[in-house]
Amino acid sequence: MASNTAVMASLPSGTGICSTVPDVLYLPELVFGGLVWILVACTYVVPNNPQGWVMFVSVFCFFMTFIWMLVFAFGGHHNKSSWAAADFAYHGIAAFFYLSASVALAIVTLEMRNSNIVQNYHLDISAVVFSYVTTLLYFIHTILSAIRWKTF
Repeated sequence: MASNTAVMASLPSGTGICSTVPDVLYLPELVFGGLVWILVACTYVVPNNPQGWVMFVSVFCFFMTFIWMLVFAFGGHHNKSSWAAADFAYHGIAAFFYLSASVALAIVTLEMRNSNIVQNYHLDISAVVFSYVTTLLYFIHTILSAIRWKTF
């Protein structure tokens, strides 16, 4: 148990982001978030506003997570306590954004089930599933980042 606490008590840099507990979630967040982005972009946008929000969230979180991962990979974090707090805050905001986008996308998909475009319906179902998986990944990352932040 002490080894887990020691691993989470420091912020990783370099290839360490591929082996520490909360930071190993960066790649799955990017993969599933990218899938949401691609699947929503491939569908026919019937109600513009909810689909636009889903696209904004998926694109914003994809690029911000990629930039955040690069900051940690290249060792751009010097003040460890504030970076741990910022990591917790970012992933909390991303989890909240993805949850709101997932709910909006699920509502749009439910309204689409009686439409004539079956292919778009199946793409939206896949996007909803991947969106909720991405929400779960960001939520887990938020919890683990909070634990790491509190150990400083």
